[in-house]
Amino acid sequence: MTPLPGLLDTEAIRKDFPVLDRVVHDCKRLVYLDNAATSQKPRQMLDALNAYCERHNSNVHRGVHVLAEEATALYEGARDKVAAFINAPSRDEVIFTKNASESLNLVANMLGWADEPYRVDHETEIVITEIEHHSNIVPWQLLSQRTGAKLKWFGLTDEGRLDLSNLEEIITPKTKIVSFVLVSNILGTVNPVEAIVRRAQEAGALVLIDASQAAPHMVLDVQALQADFVAFTGHKMCAPTSIGLLWGRQELLEDLPPFLGGGEMIETVSMHSSTYAPAPHKFEAVTPPIAQAVGLGAAVDYLSAIGMERIEAHEHAITEYAVRRFQEVPDLRIIGPTTAEDRGAAISFTLGDIHPHDVGQVLDGQGIAVRWTPLRAPSLPAVRNSSDHASVVLSVLHAG
Repeated sequence: MTPLPGLLDTEAIRKDFPVLDRVVHDCKRLVYLDNAATSQKPRQMLDALNAYCERHNSNVHRGVHVLAEEATALYEGARDKVAAFINAPSRDEVIFTKNASESLNLVANMLGWADEPYRVDHETEIVITEIEHHSNIVPWQLLSQRTGAKLKWFGLTDEGRLDLSNLEEIITPKTKIVSFVLVSNILGTVNPVEAIVRRAQEAGALVLIDASQAAPHMVLDVQALQADFVAFTGHKMCAPTSIGLLWGRQELLEDLPPFLGGGEMIETVSMHSSTYAPAPHKFEAVTPPIAQAVGLGAAVDYLSAIGMERIEAHEHAITEYAVRRFQEVPDLRIIGPTTAEDRGAAISFTLGDIHPHDVGQVLDGQGIAVRWTPLRAPSLPAVRNSSDHASVVLSVLHAG
């Protein structure tokens, strides 16, 4: 690929990631293309994580000794960094969770327990899409089973984009929550946020956006999205595992009930009742993922130093190049959008009649790490016309 003006210095960035010094399988240089599942970690984040564990490790908020004060400052400092990274109006709207899945479950459970006007019950509807991660399907199925709410979803066009032709029929005045992914982790599709949010607001529904595949790759501005909640995970954006985020509008966090009970989330406790701390601590019961949050703060620093605008432009350029070259490979079929317009860098494909597991193993033999996974999207022709849906399995090229 001929270098394009404005692209990142990938060789310099590559040196920040120790794992990319590895060679595998008879001295093959590691090419890691599985960032859609989890990203590798830069030295800057690892150094910050190690420094916390070696010199500042303590529980947060209640200790009065030096280590507790230092740990609290680092933990809450990470919250400040994330709030700035996503342009949150207030740091108190940033809730640390274990991952995006916990964030999505948190919202689903809150709405099941909430009072009106937020409560989901047998008279209401929940709307998702056909290209959601399991983490944005199963919590809503469980909530529907518990409450009797009706679960509805948007299908896909032949190109792998959301079919919004029946937008007003799917999102109705009965809809309480619309939850959808900003960028698909399988198809790479960037969803039309503005149209969906506008219709949800007209119907009086809340909006939850899963930004796990967006936060590491483009500018994420929660105010511009105009959603009510935004969730993402740290391990896909150069941070440790077991750390995620839920951003929510302040007034909603004040009104909605907590998800978990225990230490840190309480204000007063008696044997008869308890009162809760204000957000965000209301939703951060027990000892939080302190070291992981510090690592996430360092990852935010790392990405911000590169520049999210530059990262987004770089990924668009190499995605444009990749989809064009993929279409030159005999028998290779891209599943999803075949242009770089309104798509992320995750590219899924099939290769003739070769099982994707075999494709992945052959690539691994060359030192190239990819992922294969069954595709669940029956409205896509590539899946609908397959004799074996389980074998329409996709390698993910994700240039992160």
